[in-house]
Amino acid sequence: MSSQLAQVHTRANQGVRAPLVIVEVHLSQGLPGLNIVGLPEAGVRESKDRVRSALINSGYDFPDGRITVNLAPADLPKEGGRFDLPIALGILIASGQLPADVTKDREFLGELALSGELRPVRAALPASLACQESRSALLLPKDNAEVAAMVSETTVIAASHLNEVCAYLQQKINIKPTNPTADFQHHRYPDISDVQGQEQAKRALLIAATGGHHLLLFGPPGSGKSMLASRLPGLLPPLTEEESLEVATIHSLTTCSPENLGQRPFRTPHHSSSSVSLVGGGSIPKPGEISYAHHGVLFLDEMPEFSRQALEILREPLENGEVVITRSKGQERFPSRFQLMAAMNPCPCGYLGDSQRRCHCSPDQVRRYRNKLSGPLLDRIDLQVEVPSQSIQSVMEHSSSMTDKSPQCSDGFRSRVVDLRNQQLIRQGKINSQLSAKALFDACALGDKEKKFISAVSEKFHISMRGLHRVLRVSRTIADLEGSNTVQTAHLSEAVQYRQFDRTSSKAK
Repeated sequence: MSSQLAQVHTRANQGVRAPLVIVEVHLSQGLPGLNIVGLPEAGVRESKDRVRSALINSGYDFPDGRITVNLAPADLPKEGGRFDLPIALGILIASGQLPADVTKDREFLGELALSGELRPVRAALPASLACQESRSALLLPKDNAEVAAMVSETTVIAASHLNEVCAYLQQKINIKPTNPTADFQHHRYPDISDVQGQEQAKRALLIAATGGHHLLLFGPPGSGKSMLASRLPGLLPPLTEEESLEVATIHSLTTCSPENLGQRPFRTPHHSSSSVSLVGGGSIPKPGEISYAHHGVLFLDEMPEFSRQALEILREPLENGEVVITRSKGQERFPSRFQLMAAMNPCPCGYLGDSQRRCHCSPDQVRRYRNKLSGPLLDRIDLQVEVPSQSIQSVMEHSSSMTDKSPQCSDGFRSRVVDLRNQQLIRQGKINSQLSAKALFDACALGDKEKKFISAVSEKFHISMRGLHRVLRVSRTIADLEGSNTVQTAHLSEAVQYRQFDRTSSKAK
């Protein structure tokens, strides 16, 4: 053998990060065998059998001596089949079947089939982002190429077989780098023009989309809460390229080929979901629904039916835009800057305050039902809007009155939202829902009259300081919709009206 030691660079998967792993392969005399060290999980330990069969079936010689594979750093856990390709290349280099310099400035990922074919791996996008920083080319399976190529500054080389990889490294064939092909066009969501009536709820949706505010809709069954919620993503601006990368990075952690690239997520977990499925977790931390909803919408239908623990765990991500998961094997941070959209009935039977049907719940049942949502959680929801039931006659009258008018459609709403968000970014560098306390008061520029008004309202309705900040953020968005440079009393009054659930939680039957 011309060489006894080889090194090949690859990337591990640790949350949304992809730390560098150096695969060291050493051939020595002794009983034939392949031993992998460096804190490998079961999937990595099994790679020795896959690699051996792949090399033999690809026409290469498998060395007869003792082979030691070290995955450095040794204290970093390694999992999955992503190390198969670099281990196989390391064995070929160490045994002299490939030149020693072919892996310079290149990194490799890929699982090997027994035939030598390359199979896709998870978390290819974080590896591509890491290669961009290290200025290395990334060679990986073809099925991962489209996602990895979203990082335009990384040279992505895609192959389908071990023989193809070796031929490329020996310059026997030429493989052109994969060009970005992800579609960033806006996805066609259900249109808001489908919703008849409910003008106040539509107004709340427009405010929520414009400022990025959280929204709770409450009302009797069949009033259109879920229908309204499904229209919110269609009002939001298209994802920027940077936001698309962040979204695709999270989704690539659990799937080899993320779908709907470039679209704002709209996640709708069932109310039986556990706190782990919402926030993420596991022995090796994985993201949950709130991270999958990053830069998108998390819709919780029948919100009080979720467990109290699952709901309370949302409080910190709603404030900080990230979730920290700590386990014995380490701590991981996952981004979770989502827009919360929730819907609920006003009482267990659903008809409290309904003009068409009688409520059969006792005051104690109503209180217990509403107490499933804690005060601190409700405090973090900017808009709390009642969606009353509508009679069939009123819907028909509304439908006939709209025949001579062009209905409000999502495209028109979205173009307005895009313009107003651009104004917010120019004015303060972020959208209104993300303003800090100091920047919030500067952006509102309240006069003496407005200060007296908000002080009186806060005292009357017992609004907390956090709730006050939420009211001011919504007021700033309403002022933007009205084309006002300052927040006025009318804007504050409307914002206070959108905290209806706080004031109706003790309403008598």
